[in-house]
Amino acid sequence: MATPLAVNSAASLWGPYKDIWHTVGNAVYRRQPEAVHLLDKILKKHKPDFISLFKNPPKNVQQHEKVQKASTEGVAIQGQQGTRLLPEQLIKEAFILSDLFDIGELAAVELLLSGEHQQPHFPGLTRGLVAVLLYWDGKRCIANSLKALIQSRRGKTWTLELSPELVSMTTRFTDELMEQGLTYKVLTLVSQIDVNNEFEKLQRERGLGSEKHRKEVSDLIKECRQSLAESLFAWACQSPLGKEDTLLLIGHLERVTVEADGSLDAVNLGLLMALLYCFDISFIEQSTEERDDMIHQFPLLTEKQYIATIHSRLQDSQLWKLPGLQATVRLAWALALRGISQLPDVTALAEFTEADEAMAELAIADNVFLFLTESVVVSESFYQDEFYIRRVHNLITDFLALMPMKVKQLRNRADEDARMIHMSMQMGNEPPISLRRDLEHLMLLIGELYKKNPFHLELALEYWCLSEPLQTPSIMGSYLGVAHQRPPQRQVVLSKFVRQMGDLLPPTIYIPYLKMLRGLASGPQCAHYCFSLLKVNGSSHVENIQGAGGSPVSWEHFFHSLTLYHEHLRKDLPSADSVQYRHLPSRGITQKEQDGLIAFLQLTSTIITWSENARLALCEQPQWTPVVVILGLLQCSIPPVLKAELLKTLAAFGKSPEIAASLWQSLEYTQILQTVRIPSQRQAIGIEVELNEIESRCEEYPLTRAFCQLISTLVESSFPSNLGAGLRPPGFDPYLQFLRDSVFLRFRTRAYRRAAEKWEVAEVVLEVFYKLLRDYEPQLEDFVDQFVELQGEEIIAYKPPGFSLMYHMLNESPMLELSLSLLEEGVKQLDTYAPFPGKKHLEKAVQHCLALLNLTLQKENHFMDLLRESQLALIVSPLEQLLQGINPRTKKADNVVNIARYLYHGNSNPELAFESAKILCCISCNSNIQIKLVGDFTHDQSISQKLMAGFVECLDSEDAEESVRLEEGSELEKIEKKFIAIRHETRIHILNLLITSLECNPPNLALYLLGFELKKPVSTTNLQDPGVLGCPRTCLHAILNILEKGTDGRTGPVAVRESPQLAELCYQVIYQLCACSDTSGPTMRYLRTSQDFLFSQLQYLPFSNKEYEISMLNQMSWLMKTASIELRVTSLNRQRSHTQRLLHLLLDDMPVKPYSDGEGGIEDENRSVSGFLHFDTATKVRRKILSILDSIDFSQEIPEPLQLDFFDRAQIEQVIANCEHKNLRGQTVCNVKLLHRVLVAEVNALQGMAAIGQRPLLMEEISTVLQYVVGRNKLLQCLHAKRHALESWRQLVEIILTACPQDLIQAEDRQLIIRDILQDVHDKILDDEAAQELMPVVAGAVFTLTAHLSQAVRTEQKQTLVSGPGDAHYAFMLDSSFTSPVPAENPLVGFASIGDSSLHIILKKLLDFILKTGGGFQRVRTHLYGSLLYYLQIAQRPDEPDTLEAAKKTMWERLTAPEDVFSKLQRENIAIIESYGAALMEVVCRDACDGHEIGRMLALALLDRIVSVDKQQQWLLYVSNSGYLKVLVDSLVEDDRTLQSLLTPQPPLLKALYTYESKMAFLTRVAKIQQGALELLRSGVIVRLAQCQVYDMRPETDPQSMFGMRDPPMFIPTPVDRYRQILLPALQLCQVILTSSMAQHLQAAGQVLQFLISHSDTIQAILRCQDVSAGSLQELALLTGIISKAALPGILSELDVDVNEGSLMELQGHIGRFQRQCLGLLSRFGGSDRLRQFKFQDDNVEGDKVSKKDEIELAMQQICANVMEYCQSLMLQSSPTFQHAVCLFTPSLSETVNRDGPRQDTQAPVVPYWRLPGLGIIVYLLKQSANDFFSYYDSHRQSVSKLQNVEQLPPDEIKELCQSVMPAGVDKISTAQKYVLARRRLVKVINNRAKLLSLCSFIIETCLFILWRHLEYYLLHCMPTDSQDSLFASRNLFKSRRLQDSFGSETNLDFRSGLAIVSQHDLDQLQADAINAFGESLQKKLLDIEGLYSKVRSRYSFIQALVRRIRGLLRISRN
Repeated sequence: MATPLAVNSAASLWGPYKDIWHTVGNAVYRRQPEAVHLLDKILKKHKPDFISLFKNPPKNVQQHEKVQKASTEGVAIQGQQGTRLLPEQLIKEAFILSDLFDIGELAAVELLLSGEHQQPHFPGLTRGLVAVLLYWDGKRCIANSLKALIQSRRGKTWTLELSPELVSMTTRFTDELMEQGLTYKVLTLVSQIDVNNEFEKLQRERGLGSEKHRKEVSDLIKECRQSLAESLFAWACQSPLGKEDTLLLIGHLERVTVEADGSLDAVNLGLLMALLYCFDISFIEQSTEERDDMIHQFPLLTEKQYIATIHSRLQDSQLWKLPGLQATVRLAWALALRGISQLPDVTALAEFTEADEAMAELAIADNVFLFLTESVVVSESFYQDEFYIRRVHNLITDFLALMPMKVKQLRNRADEDARMIHMSMQMGNEPPISLRRDLEHLMLLIGELYKKNPFHLELALEYWCLSEPLQTPSIMGSYLGVAHQRPPQRQVVLSKFVRQMGDLLPPTIYIPYLKMLRGLASGPQCAHYCFSLLKVNGSSHVENIQGAGGSPVSWEHFFHSLTLYHEHLRKDLPSADSVQYRHLPSRGITQKEQDGLIAFLQLTSTIITWSENARLALCEQPQWTPVVVILGLLQCSIPPVLKAELLKTLAAFGKSPEIAASLWQSLEYTQILQTVRIPSQRQAIGIEVELNEIESRCEEYPLTRAFCQLISTLVESSFPSNLGAGLRPPGFDPYLQFLRDSVFLRFRTRAYRRAAEKWEVAEVVLEVFYKLLRDYEPQLEDFVDQFVELQGEEIIAYKPPGFSLMYHMLNESPMLELSLSLLEEGVKQLDTYAPFPGKKHLEKAVQHCLALLNLTLQKENHFMDLLRESQLALIVSPLEQLLQGINPRTKKADNVVNIARYLYHGNSNPELAFESAKILCCISCNSNIQIKLVGDFTHDQSISQKLMAGFVECLDSEDAEESVRLEEGSELEKIEKKFIAIRHETRIHILNLLITSLECNPPNLALYLLGFELKKPVSTTNLQDPGVLGCPRTCLHAILNILEKGTDGRTGPVAVRESPQLAELCYQVIYQLCACSDTSGPTMRYLRTSQDFLFSQLQYLPFSNKEYEISMLNQMSWLMKTASIELRVTSLNRQRSHTQRLLHLLLDDMPVKPYSDGEGGIEDENRSVSGFLHFDTATKVRRKILSILDSIDFSQEIPEPLQLDFFDRAQIEQVIANCEHKNLRGQTVCNVKLLHRVLVAEVNALQGMAAIGQRPLLMEEISTVLQYVVGRNKLLQCLHAKRHALESWRQLVEIILTACPQDLIQAEDRQLIIRDILQDVHDKILDDEAAQELMPVVAGAVFTLTAHLSQAVRTEQKQTLVSGPGDAHYAFMLDSSFTSPVPAENPLVGFASIGDSSLHIILKKLLDFILKTGGGFQRVRTHLYGSLLYYLQIAQRPDEPDTLEAAKKTMWERLTAPEDVFSKLQRENIAIIESYGAALMEVVCRDACDGHEIGRMLALALLDRIVSVDKQQQWLLYVSNSGYLKVLVDSLVEDDRTLQSLLTPQPPLLKALYTYESKMAFLTRVAKIQQGALELLRSGVIVRLAQCQVYDMRPETDPQSMFGMRDPPMFIPTPVDRYRQILLPALQLCQVILTSSMAQHLQAAGQVLQFLISHSDTIQAILRCQDVSAGSLQELALLTGIISKAALPGILSELDVDVNEGSLMELQGHIGRFQRQCLGLLSRFGGSDRLRQFKFQDDNVEGDKVSKKDEIELAMQQICANVMEYCQSLMLQSSPTFQHAVCLFTPSLSETVNRDGPRQDTQAPVVPYWRLPGLGIIVYLLKQSANDFFSYYDSHRQSVSKLQNVEQLPPDEIKELCQSVMPAGVDKISTAQKYVLARRRLVKVINNRAKLLSLCSFIIETCLFILWRHLEYYLLHCMPTDSQDSLFASRNLFKSRRLQDSFGSETNLDFRSGLAIVSQHDLDQLQADAINAFGESLQKKLLDIEGLYSKVRSRYSFIQALVRRIRGLLRISRN
């Protein structure tokens, strides 16, 4: 039994009905094609609900028990598992509800549960109260659905233009309902349901809450009854009811009564109209075929007995409760019968049709016309339906047309009555009582009916016979059942009625006739005809003796009478002195005359209001002069009511600016308001007196109101600046003062007989203020006192009224205080939700108050700026501060709260909410005010709740539903549309308020409105769905709601299409919440978990909405930016599934079915496996990230340039530029309003007739200019939006590539994705139409993409290299082992997964893009150069470990090996680059030489890269031939000055240093090519370097401070480091030039020598090598390398300088010094000193220990190698034969011996450098190097084996390896990345060791060679000094002289001190020591080294040979 008693969680009495109504609305009103099918389903399902109509499920014992036990056993809920326990309280409430509405217990439980669920939407209500609302809302939905279905039926009165299928469906469905007795049910319900009874029931059970709740319940109940009645009405209109139903309806109407004011209520009016439409036979006048169709469907004619039954029922003499209602029905029936009698075959019905006269007589006897006037037409709801108006119109016109005799009879009776009255008056009797006034009532009815014209039908036109064909179908309105043009017959009859009634008019009907004319004159054309009628009437009669014009109803007569009255009363004007109080003089105007005058004035007002021609015609008529006469009459003593009418007529005249201007002057002249006080006059006169004395006493204020109305009209039409000049200070001030002080400030304290009038006065006076302030623009001249001359003295002129109003609004003036108090009273009154007299006027007054505040806020800044500039002594305060003031009534600062409370009434008063939101938005910009506002808003809990609810309600307001239910073109629809626009604007202001508030520091309003914590830190907020944990519904929920609508369907968010601007701001608010650090966490958590917001929104990107392109782009921008943040955050927090889901959505090119459930978890896991397996290429879809890019249109239409005839184009451009300002979004746009004012002022300033003639043309041209500017603004905004969207897209792409975990996208797909994006983005930007403004963004994106492409491809290459064939390990990396069979499962397509061709396409597009930028856009090119560099990097070989095994292949194998992929790609790249020829070269070279620093650096880097791979040397040739190389070289001298400034301790920017480095790097690259080196020598680069002085500015280093520096240097390097950065490139360049200039070696060496000598001080300092650091050793290593190649004998002789003896000596001196210093270095770096130096280093190297240590080691070895090379060169160059060797070392091996003990003098060189070092150093170096070799070799081997098994290494070791590459943050990276870093480090170590090994090997070989040469000389050729053989001695001397000649010429080495004293003992000692030192172990080591290394390096057996020779030498015994 559990299932049937399950509870429906949506409440079966509410949820399903809501769905029905929604579906019906979508199908019928919103015309959504897809809703039709759904409607069919729903109607079938819910047919019983319509048939039983409002029937509730009955109570049930079983249910009662079930609910009773629910607190212990629980109830089952549909769609949920298990049962739910209900609290006792809820069960109690359910029983109460069940009794209250007599519904089943379970239904009551459902309602309560739904109430609980819906509670957040109704803040402040309990679930029970919400359940009451839901119950009635369910009923309302059913009633509305029924009405809508019936309205959509096929029928005779209207069509909704729906699809035939839908119409057939609804017609069929409703027919079935009708067969089930719908009429009876509706009528029963209408009589049963009664608001008062329902309220009593609810009151008893405490079922009513606050005033708002009461109002909502009563509105729902009323709407139910209304909709039921209207469904019957709609049915009767479309297909009249049958006989039985008609009788039921008549039966219901018999019992109806009227409301308190005598009118029918809306329900009964609807039912009456339904009955009238049942009798409506207007179709008889249609064409025959249509008529026959209709007749067959017309029960009146088709049902038997219909006419008979109804006739007898209506003839029944029993009175209805409302006789007038009975009369109306009878009249309609009589006319129906009269209509039928015109049909051809109705003889059978003759007995009935002939009774029509009698029936009509009965109706007239019961005062049918009076009833129609007083109860039907007056009813509020009458004018809300076009078809009510048409039906009564037809009723009257049918009566006039079909029963002319009856009308004549009425007229005769009226004439008769008039005579009787006249006679009885003459006799002095009372007129008889029994007089009938039917004609009078008919006229009044006609007047009343047509007075209002809400649907612009102008039905009254039928009463005017057209003299000219004015009538077009649109005027008549076209609807079914009424022909476009009525037959003229009827019109003739009606117009005859109007004319004849006016002939010989009896006085009794005079006023009704005027009133009828007034009704018939409503409407632009009717007014015209009426004007003509009155004109004709006057002229057609001959003037009679009295001089009054002919017919009494004519202009002539009327104005003549007015003139007579004026003359008559003017004589009576008493003198000013005798007037104490105004009594009407004896000869006044009688009451009758007054009524007649008022009626005619009202008729005049109506005519001239509608017709401007009439207005001008009347004024221009010289004999009438209405304005003059009226103003004259106003000065006479006549009753205020009449004066008021006169003023209203003036106001109607004042609508035309032409009349208004003169009217002002006349007004001033007649002193209606006294503006000039005459000293002699004691008594004030004018309207002020009337107000204070007469009106106040009568407690009625018609005159004041009319005066304000007049001023209001005049102010709008024309505004005279010099009003009253000559008599008083000119200006409007007296009027303003009167309105402000006498009317506005005192309106509350006056007494009012009619309560509503109080608010009418307030409304009308505030309207004037509003208009004055609206049109006021503060000008500078307003702030300067203007003097005018008046009667000979200077007085200050009045300020403009706007100025005075601003001043009052910006001070605590009574005016501001009253306005704020009015706002408070207004909101209090609205909070009662009760109707009260004058409610509409109060709302209007409040609206004007709010608007005044708004205008003040808008203008205050400008006003206060001007005031500050001027010298006026006025004090003002900003309005936002004044609003913070204390409210004197409540003693709290609650003004802003009162303003905000209007938002709570947003549904009932959208305009007030709009103004309120605008004010709040305006004052929220100030963050100080924000904090105060938050305090005020949250101070009182109940108010805080209301305010929140108000904001949310405004954001929630749904407009689409209401707008569709109204017929097209009606006034109501216009109002509704206006309201929709206003509601929309209100929402936009609220969102702007949130956006500006979010930019302020917390606490701010936005945080309060969006539901964040204000008392605790914002980031601790925990956002929840509304209702959870007591969380109210906040603006955030409302915003998400707006964006969510439609995300469950195919089309995506509805707001994006229907209210694009709103959606844009919603997305922006959400982005701001996600981007702000405080709110980001809570917001993103909530969006992710509760809403799955981003996924559901991103599914629908890209949005397409061409109409609102700007909004659409901005929407996508904010959404993409938010998505970027989400991806970044989820990646950081390792929320992989979230990241992966979004990535799949954005990147997949496989069609994905949208996720059915929010959590796509399981599905996700499967997809990550199969998602990228391309099963079927045909089904591929475009990746979302690409389709978003497609939706951004890069082309931009540019408005046509201005073509001007009058204005000067340049000046106009200037004016436009002056009017530009920054808008809210920071775009520079032109202020169109300001521009318009400037241009119009310019035109107005023109003088002369020609200018006046051309004014229309000028105005036209102004509008052209304005249109152009609007176009231009749109263009700017559109470009801004495109740029914004592109930026966001780029951000999203960059985040996907950089921040998301790499392993979420497979490597291959990564490349494909990047390739696709790159190609698409290039295609779009390379299009000719593409806007240049977008280039920078695109270039930035291209840069990132290329960088990632390069990285992806290179990573892939490395992986293929690492995971390649096993045994050959690394050998194939170095050579072309790509040709070795690659494993089959990984076929490589060309280079990368994406293939070579794709890479080439990308390269070409990049180059095209570079060329497209042309001359400008250097910054854009900077990005592109970066991209190109990354791209070219792809073809660069990766860092490969030097495994020392590469030489296993022969030279021939290497030469013939096929080209590897790197070289192939490189070759193809360079071919593509060269195909672009000189154009590309020119661009790159120009950028390299000139422009922005970064651009120069990147261009140089690019040149460097291209030149390095350009085998053809095209680029090199171009650079040198076109002179760019020379320019670069020459620029070094300019750099010199800037670089010198960089060496100060606090340097300026380091830009110059970086560009210098780039430049030198490029020159060094050029120098590496032989041709390049020659070009450089030719351009004199070394000469330029020699001229630079910066190299001489070597900063002194203090070793203590260097090593004592514990705090590591900041980003800016120390001066020493900066100096090295400058010097090292120069030394490198010299070295490279020396190396590569083989042909010109001597020339190069000579120049380098000059460089060294010109900077000799620096060079000496470096060679002295005071401190030992990595940097100084690098300097030394480079320098020794240069010296070893340049400072050689034989160079001087090559110098092409003309040197004299002195300078030659100097040069030799320099060279000698260099040589000595170099040799001196040996003892430091080659000797045992070196160990200590190393040790010394070890203590200090702590920063990045490892790599620094490697560098130092390498540098030291390099220095030794260079010095040894130098020694070798010196020896070889200086001695042609062995006998004549040059000895550089003394024959002493003591070095090796005494080196073991520690030494103290660390810094002292071992040998003073003027003494030669001994050979011991060489031997020591040899041994040392041999030992080093083995240690390096082992280290190398270990590293190689580690590299091969990185994955097997222990984690600690991996971590250590990583830390040397990346000192911080190793723990945060993934294992895969750690392996990459470890590999990178190992490759570096291996290559470092390989270099060291090669240096060691070189040092060993050179040492051996030098040792051998020296030993050979000493042991074989040298003659010791102590040998006595004279011959020998002379030989020796000769030799030493020779030696000095040949060698000393270059060097000053002191051989005599070193060599000349070699004794025999020395030589013996030498031999003995050498044998010891060069022992077996050393020899074995050396031979092992050769075996291990030299073979690989192809210098085979060199060491072996030398060792053999040395060994041989040592064996020779010297005798």
